[in-house]
Amino acid sequence: MTFSALGLSDEIVRAITERGYTEPTPIQAQAIPVVLSGGDLLAGAQTGTGKTAGFTLPILQRLTASAKPATGKAPIRALVLIPTRELAAQVEESVRDYGKYLKLTSMTMIGGVNINPQIQRLKSRVDILVATPGRLLDHLQQKTLDLSHIEILVLDEADRMLDMGFIRDIKKILAILPRQRQNLLFSATFSDEIKSLADGLLNKPVMIEVARRNATAELITQKIYPVDRERKRELLIHLIKEYNWHQVLVFTRTKHGANKLAEQLNKDDIPALAIHGNKSQAARTRALAEFKSGKLQVLVATDIAARGIDIIELPHVVNFEMPHVSEDYVHRIGRTGRAGSEGEASSLVCIDEHKLLWDIERLTKREIPVVQIPGFEPDPRIKAEPILNGQNRGQGGDRKQGQGRNRTRAAPRAGGDQRRTSATTGKPVARKPVIHRSGGYNR
Repeated sequence: MTFSALGLSDEIVRAITERGYTEPTPIQAQAIPVVLSGGDLLAGAQTGTGKTAGFTLPILQRLTASAKPATGKAPIRALVLIPTRELAAQVEESVRDYGKYLKLTSMTMIGGVNINPQIQRLKSRVDILVATPGRLLDHLQQKTLDLSHIEILVLDEADRMLDMGFIRDIKKILAILPRQRQNLLFSATFSDEIKSLADGLLNKPVMIEVARRNATAELITQKIYPVDRERKRELLIHLIKEYNWHQVLVFTRTKHGANKLAEQLNKDDIPALAIHGNKSQAARTRALAEFKSGKLQVLVATDIAARGIDIIELPHVVNFEMPHVSEDYVHRIGRTGRAGSEGEASSLVCIDEHKLLWDIERLTKREIPVVQIPGFEPDPRIKAEPILNGQNRGQGGDRKQGQGRNRTRAAPRAGGDQRRTSATTGKPVARKPVIHRSGGYNR
């Protein structure tokens, strides 16, 4: 299968070839014909599968094939809604790269920057608009934007937009768009909320799912490193220096934690910067550019800020802290192992995070191998911190009211893979990976 065989023009194929791509990925091979036909699409694809080209290429083809007259100001004809600023910039860059030999123009519309240059840019031709929902609504409120001629709507990373609370903004935007349009919805996971959104948005869509739901990329080598919570930074530094890791994307749960870890890494002569929502857009853009170029060895990020990080050969992702929402693990490690490249995802897991690990293994239907680094064995005397107000508890813990408030042992896994506790010893009994109260692993 070639891109030409999919019905793309010579100009588009030339741009694709110049970027080093010769064959379409599975999501591209299935999505491009559907989009070219004009039908609605519901696509499920894990991150790194090439889904951005799966919609940008046929959109460029369709808009070129039905080009508007050159007289007067051409209207905006395609709208791509994106959850984060970095991802919006990444998608719009792809639009420009693939459309470099076409007479189509594109624009990024994001928050965190001055709105006036965007207002000025809208006075000239814009065929494809890539925007975050909040800034788009700002323009609509100020009446600086006309979306009455939109022919194609794309909701990219729809699951993340719902997670970030954009559903009301999305509904406001949908209400003002033309009813007759093509709708494309892309999501890494298919939750009930996504299905509900799709039911109200899409008209007899073709459904494509190129990877098992909530699957993790096969090219990603996953590892668990048991360690006490107070020694995580020490272990991270050991791994980076011992194995000469470069371009390491490290995830923390909080903005403060990202800042603190980046500062500590720099003190240990490891060039690092933090990227999160409290950073200015200029600082985020600069950090991302330095990381992509290889000048920056470590980028410490929160989940939301990392959504726009698209580096084809990013070798290492590290979960410095395990995510509370299991699906976020899939998104996090999906930053590596992209576009056919191999990658390694390492998780530093302390006793407080055993329940989170179990939830992730249950979601991905995969047992993650454990690697114990000599000298960093967990102290058997350290117990899990009490679970209070949802802290140290994974999504779906389903603790009944009044129970477990001062629980100090990692909770049993729910469902058919339930861990049982011996009535005499109080220790877990299971055939699957066992994490003892002492914090040790037995597999």
